[in-house]
Amino acid sequence: MFVAKDMYTRIIENDIRKKINTGKAIVLIGARQVGKTTLIKSLLEKKDFLFLDGDDPATRSLMQNPTTEQIRSIIGNHKFVFLDEAQRIPGIGITLKIITDQFKQVQLFVSGSSSFDLGDALNEPLTGRKWEYELFPVSWEEYENKIGRIKSEQQIENRLLYGLYPDVLNYQGKEKTILKNLVNSYLYRDILAFSDIRKPEVLEKLLQALALQLGSEVNYNELSQLIGINKLTIQKYIEILEKGYVIFRLNSFSRNIRNEITQNRKIYFYDNGVRNMLIGNFNPLELRMDKGALWENFLIAERRKQNLYKETFAKMHFWRTKQQQEIDYVEEINGEITGYEIKWSNKKVSFPKNFIQTYQAKTSVISRENFREFIRIN
Repeated sequence: MFVAKDMYTRIIENDIRKKINTGKAIVLIGARQVGKTTLIKSLLEKKDFLFLDGDDPATRSLMQNPTTEQIRSIIGNHKFVFLDEAQRIPGIGITLKIITDQFKQVQLFVSGSSSFDLGDALNEPLTGRKWEYELFPVSWEEYENKIGRIKSEQQIENRLLYGLYPDVLNYQGKEKTILKNLVNSYLYRDILAFSDIRKPEVLEKLLQALALQLGSEVNYNELSQLIGINKLTIQKYIEILEKGYVIFRLNSFSRNIRNEITQNRKIYFYDNGVRNMLIGNFNPLELRMDKGALWENFLIAERRKQNLYKETFAKMHFWRTKQQQEIDYVEEINGEITGYEIKWSNKKVSFPKNFIQTYQAKTSVISRENFREFIRIN
């Protein structure tokens, strides 16, 4: 029987269960160590399944361009097949297409540790043949559901410092070691291996620059000058980091009204702990100048998880004008626009009247007192 240490029930688990035995592969994508293998193994608990590990050279050799008859001998009588780290196997998309088309009695589960490899490998061969899900570090909702509201809120400062990767939560006292291993093995080794980045030192400089600009608008020209590579390369590296589930972008909100700035973007990290490891700073919040940025990153990353898991189809932005009027976060759902200001302290906030009037927008201030309603969407 499979039992994970302090396993967290994931929001998407019930939805995935409903898709089992509906005739399509179930594909789970996300960064390493976010719990993909744990989740799929829990879904297959008490089932006799075939486990194939894409990190194992023997599995890679076996699953690279096999014939239908070779696949039949590999699968045998198993009704459930789980291929882990599928992006490690060249040409895996065609193999998975054969399984879904020729072995209708088999429920195929596939996991992969980045969308730039697995997405490209699977999209065409498995068009119409897969249910695809993304998994992120543990969400606040999942965390709170496991340990309770009071305990989780007592941990809020630790979460701003160390983040919400499962191993970070499960091994208290070893957070820095776990994050160091995660950053060194995944951010650099995996992303360099699965992309055509040829200069690891440039990637490291870029990540540190983005980490230091957390919550601020990012200018590709300035980054280009700072790091010493051209703007197009900066853009390409940032896209790779997005596909690797390290960072995500918010673009500025605009309806082409004069004086709005349309080309800028903010970049956030999916996990605060990864960001803090990149700059080597785990000082307590009372000693930090960046606690407001950490709070903003945490809340917007959590909101993104909620929007994706619960399929709100929200458009996520920020807003700023040439006159420096600014709103931290702007969300549009079904044509309704809401502006949010995010504050660690209880400062009084006034929203720009031209934003409210132009967009008939609602407004809300998110603070430590009411943050739960922002990062738990019903």
